Amino acid sequence: MPVTLRFSVGGGNPNAPENGKGVRGLAAQFDLPNGEQWLMANISSPFFTAATPDGFLAFLEARKPDPATKKPDPAKIAAAAAKYPDFKPQMEWVAKTGVPASYGAVNYWSANAFKFTNAAGKTQFAKWMFVPVTGQEFIAEDKLATHAKVFLEDELKGRVSQIPVEFDMVLQLAEAGDPTDNATVAWPDDRKKVVAGRLKVTAVTDKSACDGINFNPLVLPTGIEGSDDPLLAARAGSYAVSQARRLAK
Repeated sequence: MPVTLRFSVGGGNPNAPENGKGVRGLAAQFDLPNGEQWLMANISSPFFTAATPDGFLAFLEARKPDPATKKPDPAKIAAAAAKYPDFKPQMEWVAKTGVPASYGAVNYWSANAFKFTNAAGKTQFAKWMFVPVTGQEFIAEDKLATHAKVFLEDELKGRVSQIPVEFDMVLQLAEAGDPTDNATVAWPDDRKKVVAGRLKVTAVTDKSACDGINFNPLVLPTGIEGSDDPLLAARAGSYAVSQARRLAK
């Protein structure tokens, strides 16, 4: 089935350096055979930034550049982190994880949980992960300072021109007691995993191809529903605002 993908560097700064630590994004729109669509927005961390919309807003506001220094105020960041300890899992993950050398060579997680229902009415909560078939690749720590600050788009184009970039879509199945309403809590790694399909990136086009898509994670096909995670509805609303701003340029 055809799919439109948007790779990105996390955060609200379109000029953020790509040789720095942080989250990468893989958003997707699957056009299903029956006319339905499945939209998603995945990140290169098994944890989302915050557990609630209020917490995520506080995370962003604490990082607004100070008018005088043009940089975020470390004191505000520390105060927000103290108030919202759920920031910690993703922050620790980013700090200890390398900088991806390619959009096509890093894992991407849904972070949020979703409810799957089969034809017999049986339900199963799951999260998913897109795993690069050729493995993950990171820039050596001693090469970061001299590495190009903008390279990910050209690197992906070069990679795809040689051979399709492939990811296995792996579902992680919840067990009783696993939280479905908190995206800052990863389920135990021993939970059953099922390979649900393979995603192939066969061409890289102009980024404007994604301007008309808001990648609302609650646009789901029959048999899949959002969980009770409060962030899902907030993501849907904020993505609509982001799309409107892109289209207004």
